[in-house]
Amino acid sequence: MSDGQTKNAALTTALAFHYQVMIGLDKCFSLDEGQSVWFEKDGDVSLISIDALTSIQTEVKDYSAPLTDHHENLWKTIKNWLAPDFDHTQYGVLMLHTTQAFGASTRLKNWNAEPVEKRLEILKDIFSERSQEQLNAKQPSEIVKLQKAVMTSDKTLLENVLSKVTLYTEADNEQALKKRILSKPVGIPKNNLNSYLHGLVGFVYAQSTQKSWRIKYEEFSAKCEELTSLLCKKEFTFPIFSGYEASDLDVESYKDKAFVEKISEIEHHEMIPEAVGNWIEFQNSLLEELDESALYKDKTVTYQNQLVKKYKLAYSSAQLETTDAIRSSKLLYNRTIGEHPLNMGNDTPPIEYKNGLLHDAMDDEKRNLKWKVEP
Repeated sequence: MSDGQTKNAALTTALAFHYQVMIGLDKCFSLDEGQSVWFEKDGDVSLISIDALTSIQTEVKDYSAPLTDHHENLWKTIKNWLAPDFDHTQYGVLMLHTTQAFGASTRLKNWNAEPVEKRLEILKDIFSERSQEQLNAKQPSEIVKLQKAVMTSDKTLLENVLSKVTLYTEADNEQALKKRILSKPVGIPKNNLNSYLHGLVGFVYAQSTQKSWRIKYEEFSAKCEELTSLLCKKEFTFPIFSGYEASDLDVESYKDKAFVEKISEIEHHEMIPEAVGNWIEFQNSLLEELDESALYKDKTVTYQNQLVKKYKLAYSSAQLETTDAIRSSKLLYNRTIGEHPLNMGNDTPPIEYKNGLLHDAMDDEKRNLKWKVEP
C-alpha cells in the first residue's frame, strides 16, 4: 500500500471514530441514573441499563450508497450480532444506525413495523435471488459469504436476533449531530458553544485508551456541570487550560524562542517541555473567540503587568541572597513557577495561565527580564 493510501485509510478510520464519538455523545444526553454508554473501537455504541430490555446496542455506520437488499451493511451487522462471542440477551434493541437512505426498491423499508416472521421471510426472499453458481463458487463474493452465514445460522438464534433489530436510516451526519448536541446546553453564550462541545469530545477521547470503554451517567453529568460552570455567562469567559504537554516536536520548534533560551541559560533543561506547553496553551487562549474575549485580553495585559512587577521584586531579593548564580537562578525559577496564581477579581486563574503569561513576558525583549541571577 502506498503512503498516500495509508494516509487516506488512517484518515478514514479517524473520521469514522470521530463520528462514533459524536453518536455516543448524543446518547449520553439521554442517560438516566445508573445507565452508561459503552464505546468500542470497532464502531459499536451501547446504552446499558440495569434492565436488559431498555439496553440498546448500536452499530454505527457512515455510508453514502443507499441501503439496498444486498448491501453488505445490513448483512454484515446481522452476522456480527449472531456471532458466538456476542450475547444478544444483554439488549432489548439491536440498532443499525446508518447515514444511508433506503434504496428505491428495497424490501427493507417497513422493517421496523414488521413482526419477526415477516422479517425472516424478507431475508429468505432476498437470499433466494442468489443463483447456485453464486452460492457454490470457489471464491464467492463477500456479500454472498455474509448472506450464507446469516441464513445458515441457527433458526431460533436468528429469530431472536431479528426480533430486536431496528433500522435507523438517514441518520444525521456529523454537522447535524453537532447542531443537535449544541442545542442541549442551557445558559451558555453562543460564542462558547464550540468550546463546550470540544470539552465533551475531549472528555470522551480521554477515556479511549482501551479497546472498549464506558461513560457513566454520573461522570457525564459531572463533566457537563464543570463545563457549564466554566462557560456560562459571566463578565467574560476564561479559556479552559488543561495543562498542555509539549511534544518533542514542540520543544524542537520553539528552542530558539527567547523564553526557552533563558531557561537553557540557567541549565534548567528539564523544565523546558512544561514551559513550552504552558506558553503554547496561553498563546492559543488568545486566539479563542469566546464570550467577551476582548475583555479577557484586556484583563490579561493588566494581570501580566502585575506578575512582572512581582517577579522583579523576587529577582531583586534573589540578587541580594545569591552565592551561586546557577543554583540561585534555578531556585528563583522553581519558586516563581510554583507560586499560587494571583487572584483576578474574585477568581483564581489556572496556574498554567499564570506561567504561560510569565514565559510570554520573558519572550518580550523590551521587558528585559531573565531568570539568570547576577549580583
